[in-house]
This record gives sequence, C-alpha cells and structure tokens, in this order.
Amino acid sequence: MAANDNDPRTARLAFREILSRPGVTVMPGGFSPFYARMCQEIGFECFFVAGSQMSAFLLGVPDNGIMGLRDLVDHVRHIAARTTIPILVDADTGFGNAVNVHYTVGEVIRSGVAGMQIEDQEAPKKSGTLAGRRCIPIDEAVGKIRAAVEARDEIDPSFVICARCDELGAEGGTFESTLERCIAYVRDGGADLVWLNSVQSREELRTVCREVPGPVLTIWGGTVEAAPTIEEYAELGVRIALYPTLAATSGAQGAWELLNDFHDRGTPALADHAARSNAGKWGRVNHRTITGNARIRELERFVPASQQRDYEHTWGHEPFSEKK
Repeated sequence: MAANDNDPRTARLAFREILSRPGVTVMPGGFSPFYARMCQEIGFECFFVAGSQMSAFLLGVPDNGIMGLRDLVDHVRHIAARTTIPILVDADTGFGNAVNVHYTVGEVIRSGVAGMQIEDQEAPKKSGTLAGRRCIPIDEAVGKIRAAVEARDEIDPSFVICARCDELGAEGGTFESTLERCIAYVRDGGADLVWLNSVQSREELRTVCREVPGPVLTIWGGTVEAAPTIEEYAELGVRIALYPTLAATSGAQGAWELLNDFHDRGTPALADHAARSNAGKWGRVNHRTITGNARIRELERFVPASQQRDYEHTWGHEPFSEKK
C-alpha cells in the first residue's frame, strides 16, 4: 500500500458518499488493523471498530466504559494507517459530558479515521446489547452531539458524526421516546447519521427510517422476529447494516474450537484444521498479503548493497496453500 493511499479526507468523503446514496451498505466490525485490512481485501466498503471488542481483545475487560480516550486513539490510528476504506470508531459516550466530547472529537479526527459514534448512555456505560442501560436526558444528549459537530467543523468538516440511540431496552425507554431522540439527534444536534441500536421489529425500523431526517444505521436486537436479510434492510430504508463484532467473534470462536481440539487430541487436531482450511472455498488467509509483507523487500532497495539480505540462499516456512 503506497503512503498516499490512505489519506484521511479521501476516506471521509467516501464515507459521506456511502451515506448519501440510496440502498444499504454492509459494515462488518472487529477490533484490529488486520481484520479491517482483511475486510478491505475481501471487498467491503467500510469497517467498524467496536468498543466491546477493543475492551475484550485489547484489555480483557467487559464493555463497561473501562477503556479510555488514549487507549482508543492510540489503537485506531494503526487501523486508519493500514486501510483505505472508511473506518467508523465506537467512542462510547465520548468520555464525559459535552466539554469532554469536544476534546474527544479532535483527538479521534487526528487519528485518521473517517467517523465516530457517540452514544446517549449514562456513564459508566453498559454494553449496548445487554441489560442495565440508562440514558442521559435528551437535551444533554443533543448538547453533546452539537459539541461534537462544532469540534468536527473546526478541524475537518468531512469527518462523520454518528449519534447512537440506546433508548430501546434502557430504563424507562419506549419506542416513542426512541423515535423522538433519533429525530432530535439529526434535526437539533446536527448528527450526520443515527444509529438505532438493538431494534426489535421491522415495523419500528421502517418507522425510524421514514421519520428521521437523515441516514439510519442499525443492528438487530429482536428475539421474536428473525434478523432481516440485507435485501430487507434496503427495503426498510436502512443505510448501514452494521455487524459490529463479526470479524472478532468469528475469529475467537475459531480459536476456541481449535484450542480445545488441540488440548484434547494433540497434533492430529492441527492437521485436520489445516486440511479443512486448505479445502475451503476461499483457501487459507494470506497474512503476508494483508500485512503488506512484499513492501519490506521493496523498501530494502534503500539499504546499502553490503547490508541487503540474501533471499536466494536462505529459507523460511512457507504456508501450505494460502489464497493469493
């Protein structure tokens, strides 16, 4: 990847184009530069960095507002540096009130990502998909969004501000109060899009997409109705169908299964795993391609001839059959 391929403003404008066009765009999520670059190589147009997954995989703690601003910014700048697709970052509650949010936005913009979401939970926040959530008053939430928009406009107006509504399933929350908040976050706060979290029914989702004066991002939270297909999301009016933990949780499940099998059976488990991977439709993941390993040898042209490495007469372990 060339140095000028990941200009932040290019990715931000690309994200705005996604939000402005009709139809739905799928946004997978995870926590690492590797997963983000993997999604880019596969062909996804954008990627989400989930707070729950950063908390779990980087710190080994629950999604309870334990991560700090510096943890977030120091990590996501690596993701922005290794990708060209737009990156949307989960910034929890913005790490405080409207004053803190103003500073948070500036720091996140300087990390190079395309956008960030701020949720309307009371601190310490809870996971947006678990019980125990409590939201701040609507006027306080709108003020935080307005602070975020002002901070954004002072640095780079192309940066995207997403307002997340966690009112559904929170203490005292109703669909009516959720709809009121979603409308206000765009109309009064100036958010570029609204995240309707854990929606329970297609009809509620359709109503929000119709009534909110801006694009809607959502994740499904219903247990009675099966989750909509991508085609259904488009028909309902959703702009971004978010799968916030997809890359990370699938990787964790794969590791859990292989480690248990290896613990029980030893090396035959590794041989079986390699055989399954090699026989799969997409082959084995090519770590060297995703991490840009070929760039190292290209850059070694700047090293004095006497110090250049001997690749012809040295060897290393080659992966079995990585998909190129």
